This record gives sequence, structure tokens and C-alpha cells, in this order.
Amino acid sequence: MQKFLQKIRELEGDINPELLKDIIAAHKEDRKRMINLYERYKASSKGVPILSRSLIDYEDFGPKTMKRIDNKVNNKLNNAFEADIVDTKIGYFLGHPITYDFDDGKEAGTSKIKDDIDVFNLRNHVEDEDSELGKMATICGYGARLAYIEKDTGYERIKNIDPWQVIFLGDDIHEPEYSIRYYDGFDNETYAEFYNETEIIFLKSEKGKFEEKDRQDHLFEFNPLYGLANNKELQGDFEKVLALIDAYNRTLSDASNEIEQYRLAYLVLKGLTADDDVDMRHKKVIELLGEHDDVSYLTKDINDALIEHHLDRLEKNILRFAKSIDFTDESFGGNITGEALKQKLRALENKCITMERKFTAMLRYQYKVIFSARAKRSSVDKEDYLKVWFAFKRNNPTNILEEAQATQALRGQVSEKTRLSTLSIVDDVEFELEEMQKEKDEYMSSLNIDDEDNLDE
Repeated sequence: MQKFLQKIRELEGDINPELLKDIIAAHKEDRKRMINLYERYKASSKGVPILSRSLIDYEDFGPKTMKRIDNKVNNKLNNAFEADIVDTKIGYFLGHPITYDFDDGKEAGTSKIKDDIDVFNLRNHVEDEDSELGKMATICGYGARLAYIEKDTGYERIKNIDPWQVIFLGDDIHEPEYSIRYYDGFDNETYAEFYNETEIIFLKSEKGKFEEKDRQDHLFEFNPLYGLANNKELQGDFEKVLALIDAYNRTLSDASNEIEQYRLAYLVLKGLTADDDVDMRHKKVIELLGEHDDVSYLTKDINDALIEHHLDRLEKNILRFAKSIDFTDESFGGNITGEALKQKLRALENKCITMERKFTAMLRYQYKVIFSARAKRSSVDKEDYLKVWFAFKRNNPTNILEEAQATQALRGQVSEKTRLSTLSIVDDVEFELEEMQKEKDEYMSSLNIDDEDNLDE
């Protein structure tokens, strides 16, 4: 995309229909890849190969006079590792909402900007939006978000955009120079929106040719369509293990076929011939008169130990290379120690650390964009976005007794704010400190009242 970026720069941040068409054409394969990954996450028949496989025609592999029974069953068993990998990460990483804070040096609870940020988060359902954005980035390699000004109220708003609809142009998708959103309308025509630092250019494809329809100022001072990278390579979490997941699905489906085909096995009669006049299916009786007569079914020998070992190895490799965890593992039961838990979660934690840094960069740019508009109608300074901080808290299996003992040992060694932040049961440290102070004030107040009563007596 760098060649297109240079052309847009030469146009001084503008775009023409021919250039837009070329950019969308170059993005076609990446768009297809992301849509397919999302379909696999949803376990749809369009995305998962095993769900669309057809019966194998074995007639080409043997004599024409041979009748086969091992092509009668075609089980299609999908094991949704893709969804498990994504949901495990998002539940662990964003199970607790991101905490937003504003550090302007004022006493807690007195900052107007902090209150504005809280209202902004409530108005935009930020807890849900952040979780969904992280999910789409984990699936497709990156997520996309748009900041805009609400027409009726003038409030700054945000919404997530499907990543396959968005093309980012620039060195960093967290701070893109230019962005393009394109999608198909109800009239089967393609609509496109081009974003730069000052305006939105609207275009529409009619009979395969784009035409500019309108231009509008978006009222921000920076590009309001930005992204969240899952990693530098912009790869989804399960993208590297798709072949392993497909192998697991095929193995389990074929094993299920063998079990079901067992009912279709041919009856072998040794030393006797079936009488056409005898309906064995109804009488349930077979007469064996000769010494060497025998009746059995012609079946395949199924090496269930080999199949089980193969499936176990595939599952371990899927979770290993996707850096995921099976929380249903028996080793997570009982009173597991903190250090043992850290070791088990190390791979997942390393993956989440990478995304946490990407998320922080994206959120900081988001508030850079938001504050550039808010500064025009309030006392907020555009550079105040640098004072917004974001805290991420892992949704860990917890040992409350161990945490309580650890925090007790920290009393007097670190600040109360730091000490309380180590407790998993505390979601908002500032709120907890305020509540503790209220309880302390109430207690001291009650002591003063009692003392006065005693003095009167």
C-alpha cells in the first residue's frame, strides 16, 4: 500500500476515483482473508472446510464389480478451536473492563475532565465497544474504530467498523495518515469514504466506476478512522494453526465415520449359504449345522489408541502454537499457587502483553482525536490527551486468601493505592480509597459524639 500512500501525498491528501479503485483492488485478498477468518470464528459452513466436504467417490480405486460400503457416511464434525482461542484471550484480557483515569495532579474526585471521560464512556458503551474491538482484532489481525460528531447533540462518539471494510494508509494503523472505508449498499453498488486530517470524501461506484458524491468536514484535527493491531504482522490468533485445526476435524470426522459404518458391515457366512426364502432380519436366527460353519461381520480394525494419541497431539499443538490455554484442564482445579498459575498462563500472558501495548497506543490516539474537537467547545487543552491513562487487569483465576496475605505483608511498604491494586476483588482503586476514607470519617465522627455524651454525663 506504500505506493498508493505516496500518490495520495502527491495529491496533498486528496483522492481520485481511479486511485480509489486501484487501492480497493489491491486490498481484495486481505479483505477475503479477514472475512474467511470471521466465518471460521462463527463456525459457518462457508468458513470451515470440514462442513462443506463431499463424499469421497471410491469407485475409481477398485474393481467395478466391487460394491463398497465405506462411502455411505460423511460426518462433518467441526471442533470450534477458533472461537475457543479467541474467547479465552478476550475473557482473560478484557474480562475486567479497561480503567480510564486522568492525571492532572488534582485530588481524586475533583477533576472535571475525569468526569467528562466517565460520561463519554457511558454514552459510548465503551466497555462493550472495547471488548468487541479486541475480539475482531484477535480474529482478523486488526480492528477498526471511527470517531464522529453526533449531529443532534454535538457530542463526540465512537463506533467499531468491520475490519475488512477498512484500509489504513500510513506507517502505523494506530495513527494512520489516511483511511478508506468501503462497503456494498442495498443497491449492490459499492460505497466508499476517504478520511484525511480535515474532511471525509464520499464516493460511489456506479457500473464499476467510482464517482465523487460529497465532501464534509469531520470537525477533528486528525484522521478519525483508526485501527487496533493484534500484533505487528496483523495476524489473527488462530491463523497460524488453521492446518492443525483442519487435521483435527478430519481425523475426528473420519473416526466417527468408521464407527457409524460399523452398522453397515457385510455379513460373512462360512460353510453355508443364505437361503433366499429365510428372512434373517425378521427371524433373528441363523442355523449352523456344520462343524466349520461360522458367521461374522466383515469390519475394519480400528486402532483407537493411535487415533486418540493423534487427536491429543493435534490439540496440544493447536493450543501451544496459538498460545492459548485449556481452563478445563484438571491441573487448574484445587488450590493452585500463584507462581504455578503464572507459569501455566505465561504463553497467554505474553500474547496479551503485546495486545495491551497496541491497545494503549490506539486509545491514546483516540483521545488525541477526541480532545482536538472538545477543545473547540470547552476548556480542555488539546494536549490533555497525554494525561489520560489506561489500566488493564487480567481476569485471572484467583486465590483470595493468598492475595490477602500478600497485601497484608505490603502494608506500610508501599502506598495504599499500589497495595489495593494488587487485589483482584478491587475493580476501581480510587473508588475503594474514597469508600475507605468515608468509613474512617464516619467512625471518627461517631467517636467524637460518644466523647461529648460522656462529658455531659
